[in-house]
Amino acid sequence: METAKIDKRAKKPDGSRADPGDRQAPGATPSRGPRPFPDKIGFIGIGHMGSAMAANLAAGGYRINAYSRPPDRTEELVALGLTPTTEIASLFDSDIVISMLPDDAAVHDVVFGRQDLGVAGLASGLKRGAIHLCMSTISTSMASALAAEHERHGQGYVAAPVFGNPDAAKARQLFIVVAGAASDVERCQPLFDVLGQKTFAVGTAPAHANLIKLLGNMMTATTLEMLGEAVAVALKRGLDPKSFVDIMTSTMFGGRAHKIYGDKIVAKSYAAGFVLPLVLKDTRLALAEAEAAGAPMPSVNVVHDRLITGIARGYGDLDWTALGLIAAQEAGLEGGAAARS
Repeated sequence: METAKIDKRAKKPDGSRADPGDRQAPGATPSRGPRPFPDKIGFIGIGHMGSAMAANLAAGGYRINAYSRPPDRTEELVALGLTPTTEIASLFDSDIVISMLPDDAAVHDVVFGRQDLGVAGLASGLKRGAIHLCMSTISTSMASALAAEHERHGQGYVAAPVFGNPDAAKARQLFIVVAGAASDVERCQPLFDVLGQKTFAVGTAPAHANLIKLLGNMMTATTLEMLGEAVAVALKRGLDPKSFVDIMTSTMFGGRAHKIYGDKIVAKSYAAGFVLPLVLKDTRLALAEAEAAGAPMPSVNVVHDRLITGIARGYGDLDWTALGLIAAQEAGLEGGAAARS
């Protein structure tokens, strides 16, 4: 559902809006108005996406306790309005903990802990009734395992992967795909209203949200591959690729991916956003889903191999628009140097 950007703070008797720190008196009857701000939000995964999202929540009035293992980021996180910590146990008294981590292994360690290092995980440390809001792009099997572990400890688990790059995160323009128990999703909805422009609720099975995210990423990745191939052909035949992309995006291919990434491929703009190793991770997860379903995805196999080629050529720090660079080089075109700014 699409949610309006409104002030969700409860009204006081005089008609003014309650401060985020205002709390009901002990023993008071809960109101049926908007749910008050949770006492504390934990955030794990302060990378390019996570830092923008956490900063937006802080700007929206939430108290964010941000976990970052490297201690040298303290000043940076404070400047974003966050309360930094290098101890994950500092998040255990949170009402909601958001994770924005790169892969299954990272999320697994955060939830289940590391016995070899004597580090407790969220599942064993969070209080009953708390929610783990996982916004990471992970496998469906991992999502199901995390949901089961949190349920075993009396906690909620909501999967909410996002569509959008760091720029979209900063601008609060993310699209959020959400799945989990209805009551848990409702508790998290005010956070989604701050972070994104539209929320899609897809049921109670967290794995479904992650499957949608993986398949959506593959549609974008194959679009970038095809754009790169078409631009390479245009260049080799002496056609202005900008004119070609403008015509295509003004007629049959007017979608967001074609318009945004078509211009970037023509401009040879490969500055880091969604870097190739993370895209490769997602293609592997998507191909595993396809194999399990008995539904081949040959076009994704092509992208998978292109990504391996790009990483082997030293482009691992470039955005997935570098699929256009790889296509150009495979066509024998000059200008292989990547624009990294």
